[in-house]
Amino acid sequence: MRQTRSGQERRAALRPARVLGVLFLVAMMGCQVASGLDARPERLTTVIVALLAACAVAFAADVWGAGRAVAAFGTAVLIGYTAELAGVSTGFPFGEYRYSGVLWPQVGGVPVVVALAWGGMGLAAYAVAAAIAPAGWARTFAGAGALTAWDLFLDPQMVRLGLWTWAQDGFYRGIPLSNFAGWLLVSALVMLAVGHICGGAEAGRGLLALYTVMAVMETVAFAAVFDPPDALVAVAGGITMGAFAAQAWRRSWQR
Repeated sequence: MRQTRSGQERRAALRPARVLGVLFLVAMMGCQVASGLDARPERLTTVIVALLAACAVAFAADVWGAGRAVAAFGTAVLIGYTAELAGVSTGFPFGEYRYSGVLWPQVGGVPVVVALAWGGMGLAAYAVAAAIAPAGWARTFAGAGALTAWDLFLDPQMVRLGLWTWAQDGFYRGIPLSNFAGWLLVSALVMLAVGHICGGAEAGRGLLALYTVMAVMETVAFAAVFDPPDALVAVAGGITMGAFAAQAWRRSWQR
């Protein structure tokens, strides 16, 4: 009885985190809409990513507790930043690229907001993986795929905004295949770290909602909002992220 009551009290105490997550999610969606209508959408990039990160931490805290949520997010940020720093310095693991001066502040040539994006979407992708795969390597691979699927949207969008450039053109809207191989590698490390910190626990539907919202908003943006639209990216990213999201929701509802 004491353990049951303790669990109920903890869930009640953490409910404000869920409310914060919803508020951050709605604010992020509003900023994404405003960005799509702005003549200079890159001006809202930092705000959107900051809201994304705050939303992810809040939803994770609702399930894992604040300590584990912050630790998981911080570790994912550190892994992402380290990979980006190595990337701009050596070309490994993504290929040769460089950031422009649009996103600030930068540390070692890497915008801080980029590392925050790794953390926020890293938690969301882990939630997808936790819903569709058991703990272990299957979950790691699923999460790496879910996070890399997001880059089918992210890279084309950021390149068209002039936030970074590639040394050589690649097969997918000027983005080389090495970039996606690097994303799979780094994303797998993020999944391993997050899974270890949260003890292999599932991540709840808040983070699933965040992942799904990102998939829908990006699909609509590339299909109908951006000038010019890009049907290839809308289809490639929408189908890939959508498949992960649909499978995760189906498994979540079955439980």
